[in-house]
Amino acid sequence: MKTKTEQKGQRVRVFSMSENQCVWMKAGVVNYKICENAFDCTSCAFDKVISRKSAQKPTALVSWQEVMRQPDLNRQCRHMLTGRVIFKLCSHNFECKDCAYDQQLYEYDQLLDEEGLAAHPLAQVTKVAGFTVADGYYYHKGHSWARIEHGGFVRLGVDDFAWRLLAPTDISLPKIGTQLRPNQAGWSIKREDHTAEVLTPMSGIVMATNQNAVKDPHLSKKDPYGQGWLVVIDPISGLRNKTRNLLFEQKAVAWLNAEVKKLEEMVVHTYGVPLAATGGEMVDDIYGNLHDTKWEDLVHDFLHT
Repeated sequence: MKTKTEQKGQRVRVFSMSENQCVWMKAGVVNYKICENAFDCTSCAFDKVISRKSAQKPTALVSWQEVMRQPDLNRQCRHMLTGRVIFKLCSHNFECKDCAYDQQLYEYDQLLDEEGLAAHPLAQVTKVAGFTVADGYYYHKGHSWARIEHGGFVRLGVDDFAWRLLAPTDISLPKIGTQLRPNQAGWSIKREDHTAEVLTPMSGIVMATNQNAVKDPHLSKKDPYGQGWLVVIDPISGLRNKTRNLLFEQKAVAWLNAEVKKLEEMVVHTYGVPLAATGGEMVDDIYGNLHDTKWEDLVHDFLHT
């Protein structure tokens, strides 16, 4: 993992696909596989299938654990491989299912959720035309995001672009137990007498909501991918299918670049000048600086596409 700088609790780094490689790919057992389960191998269907195959035909296919146990490797814990912890070498022979350290991290997440201090990632972000996109997150074209969590839950929120585009001052979240459906309104953000419904990136049952963000919406604007998360859902099943139509890594970066270009063309067409100087940062309250642009137009063109 290569970190360029640290800014306001976020690590801005060079974009890299290697960070999301499945441990089977990192070990060289399979040619290509991207992790879709937050490196929670103990609940991963792919891990179970390949492990079973490696046990049935040990001469044809070895397990990733066997590869990582080789003496010439540095035995990095899978939580170090994912960047969740800075440094941890495996001392349990890569038997994650009954590893005390692995269980400790899982129980820590559960404790934080129960106390209303739900765990949030230290987002590693990539700069895209003055905005940020968090690496390892899935994006909906309506500017909501999804991050697969340990245990199979999914954390949802709104991206940096949307917060700075509309600069809302109020958030309205669904009740615990609500069934969210993809491409339908999941929650709303408000500013004075204006409201924007945010489309849900994937279906699931609401398990937790971020009341800290409701009390202080600036939290989501300041840290949209970390403390500013909004909802945690239980997707029930079928995560692979549910992420199929979402944008990830290079596709997310390309899409955000296109969104910024669309915004810039809109501003130049209306005002004759760009919103931000070349090489400069985009303003934090774009709608507030576009006095001749309607809220409804911005919501239609960017959140409800």
